[in-house]
Amino acid sequence: MPISRTGIEDVRACMLPDAIASDGRAAAVSRSVLVTWRSVLEGRLFQVYVNGRLAGVTIDPQQRQMVVVGPCSFEAAVCIEVVAVEPHEAHIDFIGDIERPTNLGARVKLTVLRSQDLPVGTTFNVYGDGGAGQIDYDMPLNERPIPIWPCPQDKAGFGMACFGEGDFGWDAAAAVGFGKGCFGHGQFGLDGDAIEWISPPLAEGTYRFGVKTIDAAGNWSAACETGPLTVVPPARPAARLDIASFDDPTGRLALCVSDQP
Repeated sequence: MPISRTGIEDVRACMLPDAIASDGRAAAVSRSVLVTWRSVLEGRLFQVYVNGRLAGVTIDPQQRQMVVVGPCSFEAAVCIEVVAVEPHEAHIDFIGDIERPTNLGARVKLTVLRSQDLPVGTTFNVYGDGGAGQIDYDMPLNERPIPIWPCPQDKAGFGMACFGEGDFGWDAAAAVGFGKGCFGHGQFGLDGDAIEWISPPLAEGTYRFGVKTIDAAGNWSAACETGPLTVVPPARPAARLDIASFDDPTGRLALCVSDQP
């Protein structure tokens, strides 16, 4: 296996201050983060991934720390992962083997299959219940209808380019797959294409969504609805953590957490 997660433990990350003022406050403009870990592995190098992206590689098998650049947003937690690789593969970005964060915060992502049976000019709207339980099909959540085929080259056809219009004119220059319709799945079927829609930020609660398509002639499809989806917003990471007090007799330390950097 190209990467290994076993034998790596106690991964820690802390922000490195760029400067410390006279009152003890720290400034961290460069977003430098010191990542440390423990490992009993020998003869391996280590890669550090930040939110699923390669941030750095060690240069010595004994190295157990690295300074990387963190994200500039405090709106969501940061995922830092350390993996071991063979020295001759240290330069390879194994992003395909790293689990990228799927937490969208307080949002919902819908995936809509883009079938070749849908004609050119078809659009779709997304509707929601606002957490009330009843989907409102009079008020779409998107500002304007979303085109199924925003690029003509994505649509398959029988002709070549401008030979004709509609299903007879497009040459599928950018379409997904080699086959037609249900010929196969994935890369072998052109129907293995999809569009993703991400909702705006939502409050905590349970939501239901529906999708309707409409063709160029104004014909509406039946609604395709989701089941109940529970949204739980993630905790907002603290921007500052200061010592409020320390009681020496009891050894009790009180911390002050602030969302202001």
